[in-house]
Amino acid sequence: MESIKNFNQLIAHLAQGGKRKKVAVVCASDESTQGAVFMALKADIIDAVFVGCTQQVRSNDEVARYADHITYVEAEDPDDAAAKAVALVREGKADILMKGMINTDNLLHAVLNKETGILPKGRVLTHVTVAQLPAYHKLLVFTDAAVIPYPTQEQRVEQVRYTTALCHALGIQTPKVALIHCSEKVSQKAFPFTVGYKDIIDMAGQGEFGPCVIDGPLDLKTSLDQHALEKKGIASPLNGEADVLVFPDIEAGNVFYKAITLLAGADTAGILQGPLAPVVLASRGDSKESKFYSLAAAATIA
Repeated sequence: MESIKNFNQLIAHLAQGGKRKKVAVVCASDESTQGAVFMALKADIIDAVFVGCTQQVRSNDEVARYADHITYVEAEDPDDAAAKAVALVREGKADILMKGMINTDNLLHAVLNKETGILPKGRVLTHVTVAQLPAYHKLLVFTDAAVIPYPTQEQRVEQVRYTTALCHALGIQTPKVALIHCSEKVSQKAFPFTVGYKDIIDMAGQGEFGPCVIDGPLDLKTSLDQHALEKKGIASPLNGEADVLVFPDIEAGNVFYKAITLLAGADTAGILQGPLAPVVLASRGDSKESKFYSLAAAATIA
């Protein structure tokens, strides 16, 4: 499998695979969620189970075109819809969970329920973004822009594990992972998390994450620009061509996410990893295209 370098290649790859993933969509009463699902149905990469808000979905003219690939589950309210959609995942009847017009807290309450949820004990819930930037020559994966405020060393290890696995699914045989900091220096006093970077690099050397190359601390430019590396006189096995950026905290990750989408024209896909199935947890304000790309990213690892 060749490395997938953009979203169009990803969608074509999924369609050629001929294996539709079943998506449980919670409260798809809004135009962008419905639009994204219909785009994925048209691309032959999913089957859809609309859970809750079924009347609003049935009124969409696109429904008749994809009737053979759509089913419905009625729900009393958003919480009931979330619980029923999560149950579909837990019972192996859905491969992906997708958020529609439901509050994120309500959906996560169902996902994280200790008795009926879908986050196995010991697993880490984290947010992963796949970005397509006009100024970068391949897809860029990064974490975490939305869930973990200040990752512990153990959580950061799992972030690396999830992102390298996603890269492998994208056909990237040896992902290059940058552990991000504002400089290339370890600081026990000011930035103690940088001390743990060496342990992650050692784990990678021992094969903990499968084939990959990890380096850090590196700043953003030395992670993505070989010229910046050369100017600083830094030797890095990433050679300024990172596939993955692991940010130190949610503030850095979130600012990066918003900067590339607002100022750099990036297209993005966002998913939650850690649960039994990937969760498409797009913002209510995200476009149908972004939600469609998120479905494609989720289908890659479902």
